Amino acid sequence: MTKRIHIQDESDVEQAEVKEDSVNPESANPEGEQETLQSESTHEDALADTPLAEQLEQAEQKANESYDKFLRVSADFDNYKKRTAREMQELVKYANEKLIKELLTVVDNLERAIDSASGRYDESDPLIQGMHLTLNETIKILKRHQVKPVTSLGEPFDPSYHQAMMQEEVEDQPPNTVVKELQKGYLIHDRLLRPALVAVSKAGNAVKQNED
Repeated sequence: MTKRIHIQDESDVEQAEVKEDSVNPESANPEGEQETLQSESTHEDALADTPLAEQLEQAEQKANESYDKFLRVSADFDNYKKRTAREMQELVKYANEKLIKELLTVVDNLERAIDSASGRYDESDPLIQGMHLTLNETIKILKRHQVKPVTSLGEPFDPSYHQAMMQEEVEDQPPNTVVKELQKGYLIHDRLLRPALVAVSKAGNAVKQNED
């Protein structure tokens, strides 16, 4: 009796070996995944070993730290908004400062022209009246922008508002008193726009002799 023997092709054998390798569970999990699973398992074990009260305390501590950071950031942002709003108000408030300071030169020239012409012309002269009208309208414009002159004559010398140009011996005024105003000073709102140029009194010889 003749026996039939089936010999498989070598390629079939190799394919079978490859299929067995793909089914092998050890080759299906890379080393990286095994390490990740191990680390997660270790973390879970650590949590399991940590008492529940301690876990809660740690969570509350992290929450408090996050809340403190939030409060600091919120406070810093509020301060930033307030500072920005204040700077904007200051910018709008004194936006015309440079222009008004140059306009004061026109006021000075008009006042000098009126003083110079008052001794030679009558007040009813159209030229004098025109200069007065121009000066008054200019002063009204300055007042609308919160510009006002600094009070100087008869006041004690104040370096915050006055700039001393000379000293004069005056017997009827105490020392360091403004006795002459060479150029008016002006304020814009509560800020000094231009100091007043003044002459300051000093004790005369007669006063010194009486004091001796």
